[in-house]
Amino acid sequence: MVMRRLTREARVSLARLPAIGKVPQGPTYTARDLIPGDPARGVRLLRGELEIAGAVRHLGRNWEDPSWTEGVRAAIQGFGWLRDLAALGTSGARARARTLVADWLGFVAPDPTESDAPVLGERIASLLAHYDFYAASADEAFQHALMTHLMIQARVIVALLPLNALDCSALGAMRGLLAAAIAMPEHAGYLQRFLRYIDVTLERQILADGCLANRSPEAQFQAVRELTEMRIMFQTARLQAPESVLNALDRLAPVLRALRHGDGGLALFNGASEHHAGLLDTVLAQASRVRVVAGAMPNGGFLRVTAGRSLLLVDAGVPAPAGFDSTANAGTLSLEFSVGRQRIFCNCGASPLRGWSQMLRGTAAHSVMGIEDRSSSDFAPGGGLSRRPVHVTADHQTQGGAHWLDLSHDGYRASVGATYRRRLYLGADGTDLRGEEIVEGEKPVAMVLRFHLHPSVSVEFDPSEEEIVLRAGQGGAWRFVQDGGVLSVEDSVYFGGPAPVKTAQITITVRPLAGEPAPVEAQAEPTGPVGGEATDPVVVEGVASDPAVAPATPPGEASTPTARVPTDATAVRRPGARMTLRPVPQPGAEAARQVVRWVMTRIDTEDASS
Repeated sequence: MVMRRLTREARVSLARLPAIGKVPQGPTYTARDLIPGDPARGVRLLRGELEIAGAVRHLGRNWEDPSWTEGVRAAIQGFGWLRDLAALGTSGARARARTLVADWLGFVAPDPTESDAPVLGERIASLLAHYDFYAASADEAFQHALMTHLMIQARVIVALLPLNALDCSALGAMRGLLAAAIAMPEHAGYLQRFLRYIDVTLERQILADGCLANRSPEAQFQAVRELTEMRIMFQTARLQAPESVLNALDRLAPVLRALRHGDGGLALFNGASEHHAGLLDTVLAQASRVRVVAGAMPNGGFLRVTAGRSLLLVDAGVPAPAGFDSTANAGTLSLEFSVGRQRIFCNCGASPLRGWSQMLRGTAAHSVMGIEDRSSSDFAPGGGLSRRPVHVTADHQTQGGAHWLDLSHDGYRASVGATYRRRLYLGADGTDLRGEEIVEGEKPVAMVLRFHLHPSVSVEFDPSEEEIVLRAGQGGAWRFVQDGGVLSVEDSVYFGGPAPVKTAQITITVRPLAGEPAPVEAQAEPTGPVGGEATDPVVVEGVASDPAVAPATPPGEASTPTARVPTDATAVRRPGARMTLRPVPQPGAEAARQVVRWVMTRIDTEDASS
């Protein structure tokens, strides 16, 4: 291992020597960038301001800062922001782009990304994709310096092959190498090395069901984007794309479609952001010959359940293994729920900013149960996971259009001696979502069940009424009730877009007292044919809104086939309550068995099918 590292370092040192041979005056071929630029961001870049997840950086003053996270460094040094200046398209934008590139070319060595092949690849591809905008009209000295830089950076990627990066970031490096290969065809070694290593790069990342090994919708999108741009590069250079690239796109694209909500954006699992629906549509339209949605993702471990206009997505898989877990979250068994184009329940998303990045990976940033203020996985200093659930089970049954999910994981077994089981039900018309959250262990534990709300959802909550009403625009109005804990509405934050947005979360808190005996469950007879569908109708009355709910301020950067998920929860009427849940007895219940049950029902059912 030491000898391999020393050999690689020697190759990189040689690659960084002044370019040998003739430096081309300009690229022979360039392929366009699939991601559209933002003119408004281009205007800010004229002042040197680059906004990253709501925080402003100043380009040209400092190209390296030890305090930057990997995500911030990649955003700055990958030069993707060139697309924003190109979208602005003015002479001032062109001059600013040229000035910033010239400033980078004069940056004093050592290059902080000299061994970061994915960042090198992104920079090469970005500089070449926008070459005509900022460099075609430049003087020969600038063009020569730029092409020399591109040659050296491509040689560094070649020297780093095979890449240490196991996850899809390796595709960014390969895309940059291919961009250099078609731009400088006289350097045949670039294309030869690309063709030699692309197959193994794809094989180790794509699972049998088309999910990526790192289990991230964000990575799924980036991989489809990278491979689509590679295919376009081959077409531009009039070359035949490798069959492995085309086959990979055919396998990845259906999964990417399955991980989208009705609004067209991505589900927020494992480091994902929404992204604009139009961008995803554009990439998918050019990506694959296959135009289908994945029906099942057993290897990736995601469940996609549809009923009526409702969509339920659940992360029901074991977290990504070592080497693929740099963006893995402690969100095992977390859910997201949307109706039509309206998101209702979501996870908090992801951010590259210090102070946010680690926080958003924790269990508390997900719509799932958290135990003893811990996460279901622990994070290693290097960014991966040091502890994760070992056993994750998932059973999905359907009957008459209704869905039952029976899920569990042992992520809290080592830390607090408890296991977590989540049972979910979605009715056939999509207007009835129910859950039963079960924690079993050596003793009662403190628990908080969270449902993070999309910022567009309004909340009406009166603690004395024991229910919450959610108004979700075209997604309708919904009533949420629970049994087993203390119901409240708290602050939250949504990082699904380019900047944090204040929002709210529903929480159900269970805080057992010291020495408290195991909870004794109440008994009731089931009243519905599915054990959760009440035959006695429930009347909904008005609930006063709570304007005092104030979202959080972001910190500074620094089974069996007969399983019935909701069968143990029945809707009943009682004086002084809008709606409560009364559990059915559980035979053989353990002493430390704690249960929280909840029901969310649409209350404007006359509009549910519109």
